[in-house]
Amino acid sequence: MYSAFRQDALVANPAFRLYWLSSVLSNSGAYIGALALPLCSVILLQASPTQMGLVSACQAIPFAVLALPAGVWLDRSRKKPILVACKIAQMLSLACIPAAWALGILSMPWMYLVAVVHGCCSVLGGGAEQILLTRIVGREQLVDAQSRLTVTDSVARLVAPGLGGLLVQWLSAPFAVIVNALGFAVSAWLLRRVPIDEPAPPPTDKHPLRDVHEGLLFIWRQPLLRTLAWSAAIWHLLYYGYIALSTMYMLRELKLNAGTLGAVQVVGGMGVLLSGLLMKPITRRYGQGHSVLLGMVVTTAGFVALPLLQPEMLGHQGITIAACALLTFFFDCGVMLYFMPYIALRQQVTPDEFLGRMTSSMRFLTVASAPLGALAAGYAGEHLGIRAALAWVGAGGIALAIAAACSRTLRAPPVATRPYTELGP
Repeated sequence: MYSAFRQDALVANPAFRLYWLSSVLSNSGAYIGALALPLCSVILLQASPTQMGLVSACQAIPFAVLALPAGVWLDRSRKKPILVACKIAQMLSLACIPAAWALGILSMPWMYLVAVVHGCCSVLGGGAEQILLTRIVGREQLVDAQSRLTVTDSVARLVAPGLGGLLVQWLSAPFAVIVNALGFAVSAWLLRRVPIDEPAPPPTDKHPLRDVHEGLLFIWRQPLLRTLAWSAAIWHLLYYGYIALSTMYMLRELKLNAGTLGAVQVVGGMGVLLSGLLMKPITRRYGQGHSVLLGMVVTTAGFVALPLLQPEMLGHQGITIAACALLTFFFDCGVMLYFMPYIALRQQVTPDEFLGRMTSSMRFLTVASAPLGALAAGYAGEHLGIRAALAWVGAGGIALAIAAACSRTLRAPPVATRPYTELGP
């Protein structure tokens, strides 16, 4: 078994091994932060639904502002230094939260600022990360690599949220964020050691706006990318609205505490593990487009189900907790079934010289709508109630799933696009 493990092409790649370990550590910290950061706002700062919507919007606004110029910069720069710098910036911004709490100056504007920093790093570092992985493993092994990353990510998801819940109980939410910061610090150190031949892109005197135009035009002329763009834009609109209110709904409406919420998230990690095990056989048998559709349907079921849950269902709080855990299991499984083949499809139909602009342009087109979803959900939660706002998210998810299922482009095999210079005017 050990010999077969060592003969695995991906495991034998030292660059992928370091990248893999870096991803596991940063994601483990991020799962703790994903629980601790909302708790800082909801419990310590008594945030309103509108304020939680603003936090989610601040994470997404940089995609609308920076994504297009970031794509040009990525195509003209080495990716690894950008990714390392973003990990360090995220580490420093998180480390400031417990410091601000200890000094008595932590506030919602402070949380907005941290969200903006993480959004900026997601735009630059996230795009660099996707391109760097493609360069490390190649397009032919991209789905396999993402499947490995998903499986190990699910293990982190099984452990980290429960640990995060305990840390919040023992040390308070701000100090639990320190573990998240440490994860980014170690991740940056490992990424610096990744052995990869990454020559500097050739210099160009082309105006950046022309590069932006070519990136958007490339997406418009590729039917698969065009379909992925509009469907993912609506999905992000709904997803960010859901994320803005789901933690608050579980804490305030369903009466869960921090420890129980951490346990629920642990069950979600089992859903991520299941997606990692299912993704390869599903994409091999039905195609990546069908996996994207399946993930969209499963996440829509989560959108619909959450506002239907009640405190003490059938007279027992334990049943409510079990229902939350089951919902989180399927929802997290659906998110990964949606995202991994979605990313792989984008990379497969894009030539190397367009990877940076395609990645950032797609992120601009798809995540630029997210602030509107978060703000609208926060406003609706403030004026209509959190349950009603989540119900509207569910209705939108049903409409999106039906529209996407009617698309023939997603069900067809991906077709590589010719370079831009061959496409004609």
